Amino acid sequence: MLDIVNEVRLTINPDNDNPYLSGPYASNAREYNADTESLQVIGEIPRDLHGMFVRNHHNQVHEPLGVYHPFDGDGMLHAMLFENGKATYRNRFVRTTGFLAEQAAGRSLWPGMLRPDLAARRGWGAMGAMKDNAGTDIKCHAGKLLASMSQGSEPWRLDPITLETLGPDPAWARSVPEGVASHYKVDNFTGEMMFFNYPEKPPYMNYGIIDRHNKLVHYEPIELPGSRWPHDLGITQNFTVLHDLPLYFEPEGLKRGEHKLIFNRDQPARFGVLPRHGNNASVRWFEASPCYILHITNCHEAGDEVIMDGCIMPKYQTVPVNAAGNIYERIRANLDKHNNPTLMHRWRFNLKTGRTVEERLDDEISEFPVCSNDYVGRPYRYSYNVLYKKGDWLFSGLKRFDLLSGKTARYEYGPGRYGSEPQVARAINARAEDDGYVITMMADMNANTSEIMVLRADDIAAGPVARIILPERMGVGTHACWIEGDRLQGEHRTPVLN
Repeated sequence: MLDIVNEVRLTINPDNDNPYLSGPYASNAREYNADTESLQVIGEIPRDLHGMFVRNHHNQVHEPLGVYHPFDGDGMLHAMLFENGKATYRNRFVRTTGFLAEQAAGRSLWPGMLRPDLAARRGWGAMGAMKDNAGTDIKCHAGKLLASMSQGSEPWRLDPITLETLGPDPAWARSVPEGVASHYKVDNFTGEMMFFNYPEKPPYMNYGIIDRHNKLVHYEPIELPGSRWPHDLGITQNFTVLHDLPLYFEPEGLKRGEHKLIFNRDQPARFGVLPRHGNNASVRWFEASPCYILHITNCHEAGDEVIMDGCIMPKYQTVPVNAAGNIYERIRANLDKHNNPTLMHRWRFNLKTGRTVEERLDDEISEFPVCSNDYVGRPYRYSYNVLYKKGDWLFSGLKRFDLLSGKTARYEYGPGRYGSEPQVARAINARAEDDGYVITMMADMNANTSEIMVLRADDIAAGPVARIILPERMGVGTHACWIEGDRLQGEHRTPVLN
């Protein structure tokens, strides 16, 4: 089976010189259904791999309104379902309100994150100006996919098998008018999903919980000193960790509707540790060295401590570019993590003493750290991170951290080959945390192809055990998720930890 089920009309001007609309970032117009009877498989798909890998990416359809940033494009999901040594593939646009309106108009109606001043319609996200593109994060909860954009968007639900967009979650979307920001966390033991948002008005953050039956059971305002620009949160078995970081829009400019990000090097980072079902009054704030954080691997408890591991940006800077002020070079320079290094780091928050202790875990630039879903919020051992191509927003390989022994392993894709955020898929009847597979989606610019790549989680250096070639080369993307086969219908599993 290899079917083109839909094709949209791309209206991007062929003379548009924005590099984030061509090459590895070029948009895709077609939506496919396919399976391994029609797709080339190099190697062998493991028979003990059961579940679905889903990756999101920004896929711009229309000529942009203003300067296009690679985080502006319409969300497109790529999903591969594995079972009994075979796989099926689908890709679909997330049919948000903004996507449907622009499809009807045949052109862009909303600007992107670089030109919110051009907004002429009601928008979404923390700035209230952007199209709700749902192109950043993707998770599965309560038997449905949930897609969102980083700044906060409607909780867009999709069927995990067909990828049909079902609309904003009917059970609770109206109760969270500020939306759902990316990097909600699902606890595979309780089936609860913890989320946050960060509007540009008091209280500047809200924190919520959706239970395993998809009911909003907790939604609390969290008071911050002002508008912030957080990106992630962490959970443990009993606590949630919220981020208040010294990166935000310049306050006086914000009053005038201007959005100029500043990093206050004299302001400590703050991390709010609260009981999972706690409120603003129960948050304990811990100070740490000034930094910015995009993504954490995991949090867990150890005695009196809450431990958080992730990739720190210790010296965040807005990178100046050449005197000509080429905006595309400026975007590239500020996305390049070799300009703003991101390094594996550990924070220990002592609930008894109130002290924070920090430890650098590695001195190589890496990001998008992930661990197995079954270990989210629990003590764990392995983090799988992406490596960066110097000079661009492209992922050149994978690095595995053994946080117990301190050993690392790596797999690099080779020139012109770029991956996505990896996901850990434990094998059926897994006997260890790393008994299973690491999966990523790859764009090969040399062969002009894309593939889903499967590696052994305990031996990534050996390279892929299977590569499934997709119907065409798809644009590069970032975030992905893994859905265990027994979670596709809902939150009713009991993970087995080894």
